[in-house]
Amino acid sequence: MTAISDTEKAWLGGGRLHEDRAFTPVQIAVLTVSDTRDESNDTSGDVLAARVEAAGHTLAGRAIVRDDIEAIRTRIKSWVASGEVDAIVSTGGTGITGRDVTPEAVEPLLDKRIEGFSTIFHMLSYQTVGLSTLQSRALAGIIDGVFVFCLPGSNGAVKDGWDKVIRWQLDSRHGPCNMVELMPRLKEK
Repeated sequence: MTAISDTEKAWLGGGRLHEDRAFTPVQIAVLTVSDTRDESNDTSGDVLAARVEAAGHTLAGRAIVRDDIEAIRTRIKSWVASGEVDAIVSTGGTGITGRDVTPEAVEPLLDKRIEGFSTIFHMLSYQTVGLSTLQSRALAGIIDGVFVFCLPGSNGAVKDGWDKVIRWQLDSRHGPCNMVELMPRLKEK
């Protein structure tokens, strides 16, 4: 894990990184949803996987599935059931065309939706792509104690989503609070 830059510190969004706290690596799976990408041209999956590992986390799995509700659900349910994944980050299928079905696949599986994720993602995305952010249906939530983040399929969207939001919430040193410290309590009744 490398030191963070001044630009990255600015992305902490009013929070701060407590350097005196221990870093807790998270088991993160990366899912690419696409009818056209494979291992040779999955650039957004490559970007995301590289960033997960560069942040000090473990890449617990990586897969590519087609834009198909059942294929998406099957892969996500398998990772959740494995007990070896703390978070899933998907890229692709969040647009508004007929083939974009990631939200339709994921939303019914969610125990809780993280409403603020979409809002924050769109605020940050607007700074990069302007009004085109309206074409994304990025979302996040929790499935049986596993965080799930669904990002658009472009490299820029993956960078915005990971670099400016997900990375910090999955960093146990982020304050005033972060999602890692909540993980032991996600299945409370």
